Amino acid sequence: MTLSFKTCSSSSSPRLTPKSIAGAGDDASQFFHHKTSYRAHTTTLFFILVSLSLFGFFSLYCSPNTIYRAAFFATTRPAKSRIVSYVINTQDSSHHQLSNGSRRIRAEAVLWPGWEILVIVSPEEKLMPPQLPGENYTCFYPNGEKSTARFAAILPFSNRTSFRCSLPGIYRHHHPIPTPILASSKRFQLSPETRWPDLPLWNFVVFEAISTENDVVLFVKGPNRGLGSNKPPESFRCVFGEESDTAIRTAVTSSVQEVFRCSLPNITIDTPIKIYLEAVATDKEETKTIPSVAYYTPKHTLAEPREKVLLCATTMVYNVAKYLREWVMYHAAIGIQRFIIYDNGSDDELNDVVEVLNSEKYDVIKVLWIWPKTQEAGFSHAAVYGNDTCTWMMYLDVDEFLFSPAWDKQSQPSDRMIRSLLPSDHSMIGQVSFKSHEFGPSNQTKHPRGGVTQGYTCRREEDQRHKSIVRLNAVEHSLYTAIHHFGLKGEYEWRVADTEEGVVNHYKYQAWREFKAKFKRRVSAYVVDWTRVSNPKSRDRTPGLGFKPVEPDGWAYKFCEVMDLRLKRLTRKWFGYPVKNGYRMAWQG
Repeated sequence: MTLSFKTCSSSSSPRLTPKSIAGAGDDASQFFHHKTSYRAHTTTLFFILVSLSLFGFFSLYCSPNTIYRAAFFATTRPAKSRIVSYVINTQDSSHHQLSNGSRRIRAEAVLWPGWEILVIVSPEEKLMPPQLPGENYTCFYPNGEKSTARFAAILPFSNRTSFRCSLPGIYRHHHPIPTPILASSKRFQLSPETRWPDLPLWNFVVFEAISTENDVVLFVKGPNRGLGSNKPPESFRCVFGEESDTAIRTAVTSSVQEVFRCSLPNITIDTPIKIYLEAVATDKEETKTIPSVAYYTPKHTLAEPREKVLLCATTMVYNVAKYLREWVMYHAAIGIQRFIIYDNGSDDELNDVVEVLNSEKYDVIKVLWIWPKTQEAGFSHAAVYGNDTCTWMMYLDVDEFLFSPAWDKQSQPSDRMIRSLLPSDHSMIGQVSFKSHEFGPSNQTKHPRGGVTQGYTCRREEDQRHKSIVRLNAVEHSLYTAIHHFGLKGEYEWRVADTEEGVVNHYKYQAWREFKAKFKRRVSAYVVDWTRVSNPKSRDRTPGLGFKPVEPDGWAYKFCEVMDLRLKRLTRKWFGYPVKNGYRMAWQG
């Protein structure tokens, strides 16, 4: 079929000239009327476009993402003035107390996503969470604005109390934002001499630190801006202490992703001390210091010693209380001896589930990790935190279950099953990875009563991704992780198991009411949130799913190419017991 298009040319349209208009009589006045009207419409259109432009600019200006980006590329203050500003923030407060009993509390703060401020009390305060009705902790701002300070959590390792304060709307319009003052009640009165240092933004801050026998590991947002853009360690120094004249600086030995390793000071430090990352001066830029809410804590004060075991498992979770019991009981039965759960700020019954599991003699440690979009950093932290008490660490999500088809003939699980998938103690294999099968909703409309292993039985045919068990002393010095595996020291090898030897069942695409919770947040630092219209072809996005939590047509039947009942039958044999109307799984209680 041939398509033809009609075009408009100057020869096909009559030209308007003064002569033709003059001969047109009343038509001329009508033409000038239309021309005047056209100018009026043009003027109106111009003002509309200007108004829309101003509105768009104002909206972007008020956007937290814009403020984050501005801070991301903005030049920080020189190192000396930056450190002095934080001395003002923490020590200028002293213990200023009014006659009405309210007082200023020394604290640091950082602007959190969603216009919230995380306020972290300084270690010197030893402030415990508010329990009495009269304890109305409050954030104060320069113009008299204030907002309620809501208790958030007690941070691990440093035992620091943290609060959340909403940022008043007036301060969402400009950058920099002043750091609020935390006071013990709403009756606190600001002093005219109060100083207001700039509030650090979440995408450019030192947020956590953990020490080893030989060094300290910093977790930092901002300097390394993305995958593969790591600056050399010589570009940075670690700074211990806040007074610029007495602070101790040490070399940075590794700089990868959000993880920086620093040499320890050559003096003994027995108490928590503020720690910063400093960008070294170049020919074009002066020395600058990245703001910090982290403290160096000596290793011997971190945690009670535990017996070292062969096999541990770690995961990062958010509101997974309903899934955790099945995941722990299954993997404990096949050989995992200790579970280290990084809690990314859950507000469900996670604490209660962990407490019950421990009362049943499962070894479950919950580590509060409130920092958003830091899964890679959290996994690197776990490699350090678990190194003294675990030989091998399995990194697996709570919707992922490791099993071997060879176990099908076993009438009971054995705590040596996972060990059989690992190399001998004398092997130089430092990591074993297992390919992953991704299961679909399997016609489920809600969380299966018998657990994910019983409810989800239909999967995609193609293997997707992999997950790993790593020998912790084989992890390279940088602690580099791609979530699915770690970088290894040069002398160690990485082995990928055949699917007939071992495989991970990933119950990824669950019943819609469960799956849509993934839209609330993604934990990886380098994976775009699903609500952002960006990178639509990423493997981290769900095929056929848009940018809003709207159930696609036929969701219950999607991703169903192979019926796979192997783990369902195996777990039913091992953990199921008969009841009146069928069977019940051990983790159902």
